[in-house]
Amino acid sequence: MCIEAFCRLCMQTMELLAKILGAEAGNLALKTMATGGVLIGGGIAAKILPILQRSQLLEGFFAKGRFIEFMKQIPLRVILKGQAALLGAARHALHNAEATSSKS
Repeated sequence: MCIEAFCRLCMQTMELLAKILGAEAGNLALKTMATGGVLIGGGIAAKILPILQRSQLLEGFFAKGRFIEFMKQIPLRVILKGQAALLGAARHALHNAEATSSKS
């Protein structure tokens, strides 16, 4: 297989991944009525951001039949900060510690 065909196949695969990721994010948004938005996290999402910024991600996200106009109102974002989960866990622990100490 020549390198051009291999690269084209890789790009098609990544575009399909983006479309499926968008579709699943859209499913989650509909199931939970996430009108405040949906965040896509993890190290891979940030690394493939140029691919996610193309239309396939949003195409999959919006493809919800009669709900398309509703879906267009829901923000879809990619978390770029690598330590987001750790920071969130620390904030949650701090909040719980403060709540516990105020009860004493």
